[in-house]
Amino acid sequence: MASIDFGMLVHTKPAAVFNPTSTQDIVSLIKLSYNSSFPFKIAARGRGHSCRGQAMVENGIVIDMTSLSKNSYNHINDKNRGNCGIRVSYDPCLGFYVDVCGGLLWIDLLHATLEHGLAPISWTDYLYLTVGGTLSNAGISGQAFRHGPQITNVYELDVVTGKGELVTCSKTINSELFNAVLGGLGQFGIITRARIRLEAAPKRVKWVRMLYDDFSSFARDQEHLISLYGDYNNELLSHVEGLDYVEGSIMHQVSPNNWRSSFFTPKDQAKITSLNTSNGIIYCLEVVKYYYDYNLSTHTDVDKELEGQLQGLNFIPEFIFTKDVPFVEFLNRVRTGELELQSKGLWDVPHPWLNIFIPRSRINDFSHVFTKIASKDSKVLGPILIYPLNRNKWDDNMSAMIPDEEVFYTVGLLHSSGFDDWKELEDKNKELLSYCDEHGIMIKQYLPHYNTLEEWKSHFGKKWRIFKEMKALFDPKMILSPGQKVFNHL
Repeated sequence: MASIDFGMLVHTKPAAVFNPTSTQDIVSLIKLSYNSSFPFKIAARGRGHSCRGQAMVENGIVIDMTSLSKNSYNHINDKNRGNCGIRVSYDPCLGFYVDVCGGLLWIDLLHATLEHGLAPISWTDYLYLTVGGTLSNAGISGQAFRHGPQITNVYELDVVTGKGELVTCSKTINSELFNAVLGGLGQFGIITRARIRLEAAPKRVKWVRMLYDDFSSFARDQEHLISLYGDYNNELLSHVEGLDYVEGSIMHQVSPNNWRSSFFTPKDQAKITSLNTSNGIIYCLEVVKYYYDYNLSTHTDVDKELEGQLQGLNFIPEFIFTKDVPFVEFLNRVRTGELELQSKGLWDVPHPWLNIFIPRSRINDFSHVFTKIASKDSKVLGPILIYPLNRNKWDDNMSAMIPDEEVFYTVGLLHSSGFDDWKELEDKNKELLSYCDEHGIMIKQYLPHYNTLEEWKSHFGKKWRIFKEMKALFDPKMILSPGQKVFNHL
């Protein structure tokens, strides 16, 4: 399995797979390579959810990080024993937090923290990913407009650098490594422990979807909803007020449900397919409001607050759909679709995905590209996500790259295909990227993949110099994460 990933587009055979039972095992392996006359390459792999070989290594060693969590004890940061599990704690300055093994899945972290009535506040759409894996990229979903990506909700890390040194780091201790590793694509070290912010866990959610036939209205309403949370230093709403999730998508009228969630009932689907649209495309604005107890007055209050939040939005009249579900069911919504596709043999197939960030000022210029890609006569098998984020919920000191504008959109083309026709979808991705380049749309790739040094320099822009310096400082022999192909050209 270490020779393929979720994308199934790249096949790279390692020399071996290493299953660590402790952090010290990882330290020893990297030191062995670092002290060797001919250092061997090492790639840390969680669930292998990348699409283009980022967690692979040719003729090197793949570390199965999930083995670390399977063999962990209920210890955190015990450097003598070198194991880590899950521990919830409280600090008067930080509030509640959890120390967790980097190889643990977010779904397991969710269930463990819920036992304490707590939960992390920033998520990804899919929870069967490792903590260290998402923190090496950013970790985004519909909560990020309010709470930022997962990387900005981390207080402290244990990292094994490319020299084989186990280092504890935070914003105040070894901050260079802390900032470099978060969003750093695994280039500087392997995350073996993360200290993550927790808040009180909701019990249930009000889950609403509204449909649009006009892209401009769809985008404008999303921007309005996230604008309430734009001031980082002066929150307009407390943590129990306002919307908790905003995410937009483009869906096919003939099949409103997809593997991300089976939200619409058969009756809803019949209503949606009756809409008269010119190209079979509908824009879906999805919002969620958490609530914290079950009593009737809470239901009424939440309904009233939602009504106020959504007042004045320009969705198609009468095409608003609401569900009330448990918090865990909402967060784990993709799992149902995954299991269904697995049962049909449609999950382990090629996924030529493309994820990009687009400046708000150019999103309308870009909108006709969506129409072309998602039109009913176009071969697209998979969801298309598009929703805005607030830049000031991110930390520019970290390695993750985003556009310079205060509001930017994330766009995810989550294609699936057969084994003999994925290149057609990959060509569509290249066409889209070429369009952006030709029209001066300054995008940033999320989960980036480039083939040349110049492309990487352009991606990191003004951060390239410090990114390169951090590589020389923490992984001078370029041992770690060669599958990202950032420094392979040097």
